[in-house]
Amino acid sequence: MKFSVNQQDLQKSLGYCQGVIEKRSTLPILSNVLLEINSGHLTITATDLDLIFIHKISNVEILDEGKTTTSSSIMYDIVRKISSGSKISFSNPSESKLQLESEKSIFNLNCISASEFPLTDENFNQNEFSMHSKDLLKLLNKCKFSISNDETRHYLSGIFFHQTQVEDKAYLTAVATDSHRMSVSKIRLNNKIEFDPVILPKKTIFQLCSLLEDFEGDVKISNIKSKIKFELNNSILISKLIDGKFPNYIQVVPKENQKKLEIELKPFLNSVDRVASVSLDKKDGVKFNLKKNMLDMSVNNTNSGDGKESLSVKFDHELDISFNSRYLIDVASQLDGDQIEIYLKDTGSPALIRDPADFDSIYVVMPMKG
Repeated sequence: MKFSVNQQDLQKSLGYCQGVIEKRSTLPILSNVLLEINSGHLTITATDLDLIFIHKISNVEILDEGKTTTSSSIMYDIVRKISSGSKISFSNPSESKLQLESEKSIFNLNCISASEFPLTDENFNQNEFSMHSKDLLKLLNKCKFSISNDETRHYLSGIFFHQTQVEDKAYLTAVATDSHRMSVSKIRLNNKIEFDPVILPKKTIFQLCSLLEDFEGDVKISNIKSKIKFELNNSILISKLIDGKFPNYIQVVPKENQKKLEIELKPFLNSVDRVASVSLDKKDGVKFNLKKNMLDMSVNNTNSGDGKESLSVKFDHELDISFNSRYLIDVASQLDGDQIEIYLKDTGSPALIRDPADFDSIYVVMPMKG
């Protein structure tokens, strides 16, 4: 094989591959990317067996077609150190070597035969629908911070995607929870789709977010029993799904929280962040002491000290309640408007948080004891 490619195109593609490839893989082939030159494209593929990422680069000069695999991290490290925008030429002088030339540099990298690269070909075309990249990114961003890190409950270590209906409108709804907090967000669909509920794994979500941030356009989504496929313009991401049953999240959404607290978002976010500074691991609760139109916040840490701050708010009741500061900051950072609305019931009941600028997202946060 013999071809030349632009440094920036290659760096971007290999950058995505880094997110897929496991750093400590037991199979050497899984540390490699598959490079294929055919029909006018360079196709780069990376996999960890659960996730497959395929990226096409069209802007290539091809002298000779062929395919091989080489270390993803070494090639990425070399490519990102080559001056931006320069041309990189590739050839394979032998079956086990890939030569890479640019400006005054020549590298010979070890290869493993492409025939050893694990590829699965499956037909995804049965249930396909499209949505705008920024809509999908919104759903992921509004939920991903609530994903559980608890290995024992694997069904919570992802985002639950399913179709919901409100009156005659169809939505794609995303939910994540770690049982201390929950995020629910939905996007209106143009029409009803054929889509089985799925739990998308955490690693896939972060990989998908980095792709969607760089892409403006429609994403084609299709799923078969245990896998889902996302097609962007030049990239395809195929992921295994989490096998398990997501809990009934509807029953967790508080129905009786009548005490409405309205706060300006920016000052609230800054206050919580400042007050929480005295807590080194951010595990200490931020205590809310609420009176009419007044919020006193305090954090007390036996080792490092305490902090207090007051904010003018809109509130018509009296209530004391404590929250994990990290949870409040995570939610508040995802809101679109200038206000945050927190609906409360009593000291021990979960709070419902809404964004007046986005009726399609809600958050539930459990209070802390003490």
